[in-house]
Amino acid sequence: MFDPASSLPYAASLTLGLGLVSAAGLRAWRQWLELKRTEISRSAPAAVRTDLGELKRRVRRLEALASGIDP
Repeated sequence: MFDPASSLPYAASLTLGLGLVSAAGLRAWRQWLELKRTEISRSAPAAVRTDLGELKRRVRRLEALASGIDP
């Protein structure tokens, strides 16, 4: 007949293996998120400068249109 005690080591090793794989995946996910955060924080000032320059150009164009000068 089937003895549940004989399958206990298999179940324990499977559970342990699944836990280790899950922990490794979680750690990799957190490190990937941290990498993306640092990439965003490094590139943010340049993106802000570009957006600010674009806004200034648009304001000058709108002011020129409002004063009747064709840009």
